[in-house]
This record gives sequence, structure tokens and C-alpha cells, in this order.
Amino acid sequence: METQNPSTDASATVVGFGDELLDRMVRAVELVRERLKRSTAALDAAGVPYAVIGGNAVAAWVSTVDPGAARNTVDVDLMINRSDFEAAKAALETAGFVHYELMDVPMFLDGPDGSLRDAVHLLFAEEKVKESYYASAPRLSVNKSVESYALLQLEQLLTMKLTSFRRKDQVHVQDLIGVGLVDDSWKERLQPELADRLQELLDDPEG
Repeated sequence: METQNPSTDASATVVGFGDELLDRMVRAVELVRERLKRSTAALDAAGVPYAVIGGNAVAAWVSTVDPGAARNTVDVDLMINRSDFEAAKAALETAGFVHYELMDVPMFLDGPDGSLRDAVHLLFAEEKVKESYYASAPRLSVNKSVESYALLQLEQLLTMKLTSFRRKDQVHVQDLIGVGLVDDSWKERLQPELADRLQELLDDPEG
């Protein structure tokens, strides 16, 4: 039976998709993991200190409690010290990444034809990501390894997410709340403005 296109058939409520589309979805997730593995392995080999931050870090922390609650992300975000940038650049380029700058944010495309969406983004420890941000990124301090990746401490990661506080950052904090990693007691560890943002998400955990 031919599947109807819902844009032309107002009565249609479902559309079909096959294994090919499912395989593409799975492959997209695998590519992010491969990109994370390749970039961090390059930094490890070069002796460049780093921490995995962003959505992958949130997913890793969530997975320590409930792997099924981890959210996939297309971003690979890493934090390094600015003094290590040239060494990091050389290491990532050796691994096949191509340096690119956008709005003063260094990123590395996955090959000459790589897209911005598929880039590895670098942030610098103890510097503001944006001048308007309430706080600078934390000092580079790692206290946990997941597989072979150096992972930012949970308190520092939460602070970064509350500082940025874009919609996806709010969702990431809700993920941490949802598995019990973050609760009301964390407000005491935060600056008042960030504590207020956390309270906002605690009051409305479903967004």
C-alpha cells in the first residue's frame, strides 16, 4: 500500500520510514562519537590537557545514573587552556581536522568538506565565552574519566550551562535534574544569579 504524503492528504496521521532512514539516524550518532574519540585521542597523544564539555559531557554524566536518559547531541565541545591552543591546533590538524574561526570561536571542521554543524568547538578555560556572560568558563580541572575521555566536573559543567542558559542548556540542566544528579541543594554552591536560574528549572522540570 502506498504511503500518503500528509502535506497533500489531510486525513493522514502517520507516514512510513524504513531501515535506510533508521540506519542514517544511527550513523549520525556514531559519527559524533567517532569525532569525539578522534579529537580527544589527538589531544591525549599531544599531551594537551582538555575536558569534554557541552552536550556530550551532560550525556556522560547522565549515563552514570541512567544510560537510557542520555540525550544525543551533534556538538563536540572541548575546553582547553589558551596557552595550549597552538599545540591543540597542530594535534587536531594531524588528525584530519581543519581550523576555522567563526565569531572569535575556534572550531575544527571534520575534513576540508566538513560542515560547521559537524565541527569540534574549542572553548578556553577561565575566559568568558561571550562578553555578556555572567561568569567566565571554569579553571580546567578534571575529576572523572568516562571511557577514555577527560570529563569536566559536574559542578563546573552545571555552572557553564546555567551561565549560557540557552534553550538547549536549559534542557541539559533538566536532564541532570531528571536523573537526580542536580537538586535544590546545589543552589548553595552557586552565585545568586545562577541559583535563581537553577530554581527556575527546578520549579518547571518539564520545561
